[in-house]
Amino acid sequence: MNGFLNILKPPGMTSAAVVGRLRRLTGEKRIGHAGTLDPEAAGVLPIMIGKAARLFDYLVDKEKTYVAEVAFGAATDTQDATGRVIAVGDHYPARDQVEKAVQALTGDIWQQPSAYSAIKKDGTPLYALARKGEEVEVPKRLVHVESIQVGEEQPEHGFLLTIHCGRGTYIRSICHDMGQMLDCPAHMRFLLRAQSGAFDLETAMTLEEAEALAAEGKLAEHLIPLDAPIGHMPKVNVPASLYKRVVNGAKLPILPGTPEEGKPVRVYAQGGFWGIAAREGKELCWRALLAPEGEKTHP
Repeated sequence: MNGFLNILKPPGMTSAAVVGRLRRLTGEKRIGHAGTLDPEAAGVLPIMIGKAARLFDYLVDKEKTYVAEVAFGAATDTQDATGRVIAVGDHYPARDQVEKAVQALTGDIWQQPSAYSAIKKDGTPLYALARKGEEVEVPKRLVHVESIQVGEEQPEHGFLLTIHCGRGTYIRSICHDMGQMLDCPAHMRFLLRAQSGAFDLETAMTLEEAEALAAEGKLAEHLIPLDAPIGHMPKVNVPASLYKRVVNGAKLPILPGTPEEGKPVRVYAQGGFWGIAAREGKELCWRALLAPEGEKTHP
């Protein structure tokens, strides 16, 4: 099996647990997720199977969309509803104040995530260290938030937010920081990832649906093709006269559609997707050689 699955992760389950369940379901050892989603969050979790893992660096992960609820009145040590309350207040903001605050939280901003985050220190997630009672220093990080739209007001002093942001952005930190800006402690009460690059809710399947398809022997039919999530990249078509060089994994001459030096490009030959290459001087050099089904390489 080579391709992607778009799984709708349920709340209360880790991203690693989703991978483990699908590994047992498919029998495929080469499987991983393209971007961690917090255990209590729900939503889109792209799963890479087989050769798809070699395309991780080329997926568009700068385009993420979340729907979250910011709840005013209490801040927690985890910055979400699962944590211990560390501050309370009743200076609840009005809608216009929230709309003004989100303007200051868009663009390139500095965040200091909670110690209960998946950021790793020496290979160990910070939340694992924090739960052991260890002192954890979390460095600030620069992230990009494209936009925040304020939606309907919710019961118990909450507001829905639709957030378009880039990789590494912590939505619960946005909620926490909003509380500090508005002088009313706040945390994230709910989180749904609605989009991650080319993967969205409309094409997502639940784990139960994946299990049903696997039981019928039809799960492979629902794999998203290797090149589908990287359609944003330029492509080149290799003429038949150079097909043997593709099969042998040899360097290729510059072809029509090749971008500037160092920029990756999708390579197609005989109508099939063969992988990723990049221009180096006067040649195209392979970055990831992925033979289509039924084809073999002879490097």
